[in-house]
Amino acid sequence: MEPRRPKHTKAIAVAATVTFLVIVTVAAFFIGSSTVGFPEFMALITGNPISDSAKSILLNVRLPRVLAALMAGAALAMAGALIQAVLDNPLACPNIIGINAGAGFAVLLTSSLLPGMFAIQPIAAFIGALITAIVIFFISLGMGVSRLTVVLAGIALSSIFGAGMNTILIVNPDAYVGASRFLVGGLSGVLMSNLTWPSPYIIGGLAAAVFVANKLNIMSLGDATAHSLGMNVGRWRMSLLGLAALLAGAAVSFAGLLGFVGLIVPHLIRFLVGHDNRIVLPLSATFGAAFVVFCDLLARVMFAPYEIPVGILMAFIGGPFFIYLIIRNRRYGGDG
Repeated sequence: MEPRRPKHTKAIAVAATVTFLVIVTVAAFFIGSSTVGFPEFMALITGNPISDSAKSILLNVRLPRVLAALMAGAALAMAGALIQAVLDNPLACPNIIGINAGAGFAVLLTSSLLPGMFAIQPIAAFIGALITAIVIFFISLGMGVSRLTVVLAGIALSSIFGAGMNTILIVNPDAYVGASRFLVGGLSGVLMSNLTWPSPYIIGGLAAAVFVANKLNIMSLGDATAHSLGMNVGRWRMSLLGLAALLAGAAVSFAGLLGFVGLIVPHLIRFLVGHDNRIVLPLSATFGAAFVVFCDLLARVMFAPYEIPVGILMAFIGGPFFIYLIIRNRRYGGDG
């Protein structure tokens, strides 16, 4: 049984997460490879004179990049929290079980067949993510299927979709501008126009997830108890997986195959505040947004004037964390 945490612990976690989000978001606006910094940022928000070049850097480069990091982080963290709760699998997250790869394959295929039609890319990403989520869902229903088996199935699907993406880029190298960044996950070069279509899906998906958080709490009581409370567990599982696919697919459509956000963040939040999804889901979205902004900021300045895609940094962080979870899961008999 989960130990009760003092209310002030949860309040401190919420306050710390919001504070971290504000600090890193502001810092991301005035820290970068150019000399544009805090004075220009303050001049912009206070309405004081500012050069056209500095204004362009802040509004056309850093603003869309920060907004993209905020939305991608919130969407992927929320998707990870949903998937882990629905599948009752602490090892699951969008990139590990193949949802990101399915969405990425759909985006590249759409870009190859229908170039220039950016409006349908989030829809294509959602369809690719949803198909993958459905396959994983039915695999997880198999008798005697362990948590690790579901993860291995997801890795196999990721390999298949990865091969498909590489095939598209070999046959049609112009299928996606910035494909190398897309394949590892990165936010450099993101424009406001890239966020126009995915943002409504992400905002709507985040709101819907928070609204139905109590359904996950009921599901965590067990199928028999949930059924006795009048809940159609199978229908809700499919609906919530579809919601996770919508969030992950929309994020992939502009951030690429950004991984491990949905693995790391929900675990950290549950460690701090427990397993009440009414708190876990919104806090995961908040911290996920802050986490990706922070990692993207590090990716920009660690090797300045050069920068690395944030997806590479996330892989360096997420890979060891995933190995730790596998070892812990086996040690405590969580493989069943």
